[in-house]
Amino acid sequence: MKTPSFTSLKNQFLIAMPKMVDSSFASTLTVICEHSPQGALGIIVNRPTNLTVEEIFHQVGIERVSRGAKMNNTVYSGGPVAVDRGFVLNSSERQWESFLRINDEVQLTTSRDILLALAAQEGPADFLLALGYAGWGAGQLEQELADNAWLNCEFDPAIIFNTPAHLRLNKAASSLGVDLSLISDQVGHA
Repeated sequence: MKTPSFTSLKNQFLIAMPKMVDSSFASTLTVICEHSPQGALGIIVNRPTNLTVEEIFHQVGIERVSRGAKMNNTVYSGGPVAVDRGFVLNSSERQWESFLRINDEVQLTTSRDILLALAAQEGPADFLLALGYAGWGAGQLEQELADNAWLNCEFDPAIIFNTPAHLRLNKAASSLGVDLSLISDQVGHA
């Protein structure tokens, strides 16, 4: 019997289909940062919280902040797993102590040194700070894709760094020629 081949979705967007019933993922756009046969990790990029970067700096004990630092940037809900941990999607002009390269332009950083650099205005040109991440066990994401819970498309950093949060999901869908408002959330009814 032939073993099915594995295709990684790393460096892809996941677009939640309108029928998504899991409230953790309904109407979300997720960047897949890592995907292997053992599972997947992603960051939701269109769920802003009421927190700002300034509040995160204070929570982690960063008191020295340069004038002009992006203190008012919004913090995002990156997913339902490890919601007390910070994850920074950032342009990859330099490497940090703990990072995962998503592609040549963007990486996911989890170390404190990037926060210190952001506070000193020495951080990356583009960044999105999220609390928590989205995670899938072995075969789980593949099954959800087979069940039509998600669409996937090529990851475009401009969608997260240059597009307002409320427009990101539809902009990613439109890159596939899809209008999510025209897709029914009812399945199997003719």
